[in-house]
Amino acid sequence: MTYKIIMNKAPIKYLLILLAGLAFMPANGQNSGTINLDSCYKLARQYYPLTRQMGLIEKTRDYNVENAGKGYLPQFSIAGQATYQSAVTSIPFEIPHVSIPTYSRDQYKIYAEADQTIYDGGTIRNQKDAATADAIVQKQNLEVNLFALNDRINQVYFGILLIDQQLVQNEILQSDIKNSSEQMQARVSNGVALKSGLEELQAELLQQEQNQVQLKASRKAYLDMLGLFIHQNLNESVKLIKPEPVLQSDVIKRPELTLYDYQKKSIDVQDRMLSTSNMPKFSFFVQGGYGRPGLNMLSNDFSFYYIGGLRLNWQLGGFYSLKNSRELLNINRQTTDLQKETFLYNTNIVLKQQDGEMAKLQQMITKDDEIIKTRTAVTDDARQKMQNGVMTSHDYLSELDLENQARQNKMLHQVQLIQAQYNYKNTTGN
Repeated sequence: MTYKIIMNKAPIKYLLILLAGLAFMPANGQNSGTINLDSCYKLARQYYPLTRQMGLIEKTRDYNVENAGKGYLPQFSIAGQATYQSAVTSIPFEIPHVSIPTYSRDQYKIYAEADQTIYDGGTIRNQKDAATADAIVQKQNLEVNLFALNDRINQVYFGILLIDQQLVQNEILQSDIKNSSEQMQARVSNGVALKSGLEELQAELLQQEQNQVQLKASRKAYLDMLGLFIHQNLNESVKLIKPEPVLQSDVIKRPELTLYDYQKKSIDVQDRMLSTSNMPKFSFFVQGGYGRPGLNMLSNDFSFYYIGGLRLNWQLGGFYSLKNSRELLNINRQTTDLQKETFLYNTNIVLKQQDGEMAKLQQMITKDDEIIKTRTAVTDDARQKMQNGVMTSHDYLSELDLENQARQNKMLHQVQLIQAQYNYKNTTGN
């Protein structure tokens, strides 16, 4: 007779995939006390490698904002040129007693210029806003990825809880078989029962001991994976606290919704940048140089010079594409709205499915209680019959097996119900 220990195949498959994919992370000491699900969420987020990207995003934002702010500082440039001209300026007549110089066709100039922005139409301010908005979008996108960790933690955490329940039931089953074996041993010694019945009970006890070894090995594998997530070395004696049932809320507060809002705000900043890019720019400049000719148009000698004043720069070409550029931004807004609408649509479908799953599990648990009550009565009766010699140990073990399966079914459904509640909670983001 083989007793079946109910194991959920999906978590086992998930376990093998994650163990193969997770990179090694050093652990902090031994933990042989108790842990709860909320602390696992926090620790997994804290030690997940992607979390370190948050600091990189902030540094990138600070550098971009600082670089944009440097646009208010004087801008320096150095330039020069050497040219040969086909003709130069000349006076086609002579003036008595006046010597008019002849300009050389080869001319040279090198100069340095300092330009100080006075008014840029808000370009620099919007560049800072754009850098900040982009950083906010990146950080929120990272929050979305980190939030997905909760589902992975749920799979491992509730997998361990299920194994713990199965180990408890396994110990109860072994205790029942041992008691029956002791009573059968006495009957065999008194010559009122066959030894084969005792051997069958002993064989079944060995089978359950083997199942216990398998369960403990699976539990250790799950603990090792959970330890990788939370950056701790979990001792086999660590106890996982069973989460309390949670009240369900239909309000969706997922980080994806915040991400869509931030993306639209970033588009608004881009819209403002379109306007400022077509605004006139005013600046003060000073230019000093050396060349031939200089500023004195009556001299063909090399000389130093300088000029200074106000400068207007207005690029009008941007108005050609301004309308289309704004239409593209409107398309981006509409795309973001559609993505948000689609996300909410799909999320509500998942919530309906999860709500139905919870209702089903609650009904199954109610039926489990009725089944266990009936199976227990049948097993008690079978035990009495075996002790009185009117039922074989084989038939008794069959009834005990059915009772054990009923109890394991209830434990499985209870753990699945709590897991379904927390999956629902994660789906809504509450």
